[in-house]
Amino acid sequence: MKDQLQRDLTIKHIPSKIVCLVPSLTELLVDLGLENQIIGVTKFCVHPEHIRKSTSIIGGTKTVKVDKVKTLEPDFILANKEENELEHIESLAQSFPVYVSDIKSIEDLLSLIQDLASIFEINDQAEKLINKLKSSYDSFTIEMSKMPKLKVAYFIWRDPWMVAGSSTFIDYMLNLNNLENIFGSSSRYPEIELDQLKHVDYVFLSSEPFPFKQKHKGELPLDASKIQIVDGEYFSWYGSRMLKAIEYFRTLRDKL
Repeated sequence: MKDQLQRDLTIKHIPSKIVCLVPSLTELLVDLGLENQIIGVTKFCVHPEHIRKSTSIIGGTKTVKVDKVKTLEPDFILANKEENELEHIESLAQSFPVYVSDIKSIEDLLSLIQDLASIFEINDQAEKLINKLKSSYDSFTIEMSKMPKLKVAYFIWRDPWMVAGSSTFIDYMLNLNNLENIFGSSSRYPEIELDQLKHVDYVFLSSEPFPFKQKHKGELPLDASKIQIVDGEYFSWYGSRMLKAIEYFRTLRDKL
């Protein structure tokens, strides 16, 4: 088969020893009933909470301890184009099947779930999750289309100030909420100047990767009522957490 980067991948049997290098996809694997096969995760894999106690920690998403992964002898590694380093992926791919995901939309997520269903022969579990996702997001899209479109900026970092731009999952989730990303014409995660916020309706300060707090609101040249601290997991975790995101987004939109 091919992964989401169109890399050739050969898997000779149903994998029984999984290493996952992506926090949101660790949660997805668990929700697909594959927890018992997971033998290694990153230190940022915090959902479910107990997963780091029952598996080996193999470093961070950008600081994977390749040698430690190799000692685990996994027969399947799940990675991500954006979250993991190419050199780590290439090194591990010399010895193990490494599936690299590339998720920028719910359609990409559904495609990944279908691939996992094929690899692990979990068609029933995958079909249930796919149907839930499709149903929830179809109805949510209709609901949000009736809401007023607002101009927003989504900050992911401070010093330097960095925002989410186009070709990111965050930008996709903003659009899903009928929110116009004022930096949507800039690619990826550009650095910006705060005076560029003149024509924004709201600024979102994300809880991750930089842990924005209430105290940071005062650093922006805007009225505090226009600044919202938001849960970054719901905007950037592209696994099964997307199901939990719907109610969060409804509450957030009602506040704006």
